[in-house]
Amino acid sequence: MKTIGDQQLLKRLNRSVLLRLLRAQPGLSRARLASESGLTKSTVSLLVRELLDEGWLSESGTAVADGLGRPSTPLRINVGVRALMGVEIAVETLRLVCVSLQGEVLHAQAEPLDDGTPARVCAQLARMAAAAHAQLDQRGLRLSSIGVCVPGAVDDCTGVVRFAPNLGWRNVNLLPALEKALAAAGLPGVTVQLQNDADAAALGEYEFAAGEGEDPLIFVNSDVGVGAGVVLNDRLFTGAQGMAGEIGHTILQLDGPQCSCGRRGCAEAFFGSRVLAREGADMARAAAFFGVLLQNLWVTFNPRAIVLGGKVCAEHPEFAQAAFEGVKGHAERAGMPAPELRTARYEALAPAVGAAALALHDYLRPLQPDAKARRARALARAGA
Repeated sequence: MKTIGDQQLLKRLNRSVLLRLLRAQPGLSRARLASESGLTKSTVSLLVRELLDEGWLSESGTAVADGLGRPSTPLRINVGVRALMGVEIAVETLRLVCVSLQGEVLHAQAEPLDDGTPARVCAQLARMAAAAHAQLDQRGLRLSSIGVCVPGAVDDCTGVVRFAPNLGWRNVNLLPALEKALAAAGLPGVTVQLQNDADAAALGEYEFAAGEGEDPLIFVNSDVGVGAGVVLNDRLFTGAQGMAGEIGHTILQLDGPQCSCGRRGCAEAFFGSRVLAREGADMARAAAFFGVLLQNLWVTFNPRAIVLGGKVCAEHPEFAQAAFEGVKGHAERAGMPAPELRTARYEALAPAVGAAALALHDYLRPLQPDAKARRARALARAGA
């Protein structure tokens, strides 16, 4: 005998199936959705009506013939009702974006970081978010969620930033502070999520790709720090404590140059943006080390694509190209095809756009515990 919880989960699963089909194949009719999903026509009809009423879907208004010659109405993800907000807390900058459910950037702004202390960062972020929310209101758009990303290791179960050396943060309980600041600024009570910047950027590349996203996918963010986000088996791979992808602190040379984390020979110490900005920086040597790092990621995860983003790649495109050529050279010597290598689709906005996608990613995967559920369990364990 099914419980109410079982029925609610089944409905969420079925809704997510329809939404994901329409994101990959816009314009499907109800009949085609039933055929593609394996759901009954009556179930599809009921769920589509709910999704239309809630602003997730829209009808084109023009009926077309389906495969059997019968008129049908194409359905699409509705980009005119809901919006997602994402914020990147970078070492020197705050970047905020609002995007549609399909990843179209509706609003973007950036400000220099006033003060790197967590409380001041939260206050500045909340002011920017309130201004952006007012613009969404003027356009008749409903804010569905807010995602925030930081350059460090984040425990996404608790919202604690465990390690962000370039901000000088260790074990900062950031998520509750963000929620409090956003509420004080008058933001609606929507889901707020926190993630590492490279993880978020990887998710943005994956979630807002045309058609089905590439899986596995690795996003490498090269700024003051260097980090990687990994999408594996249709979800972010963050590790046991949110430390997965901290490639900026992998050792490339024993007893190498000093790193901000206190160790020597870390990747960041060879090609972080501050290192490359120094007079006399050896760009060719740095690119060679970067190519080695990318090759190691490739053979570790065997991704379909490696995407580069961040300040270094934006300011030094020749550096990124030289690193790509290094990976291709390693692949040729091994007699293997290299993965697809490209730069970020959203360029400097990639982490912020990915942060905006966090809640949407969870919503479309009901069997994956959402952020609130993960956090509640982690807090219960901590208090036990």
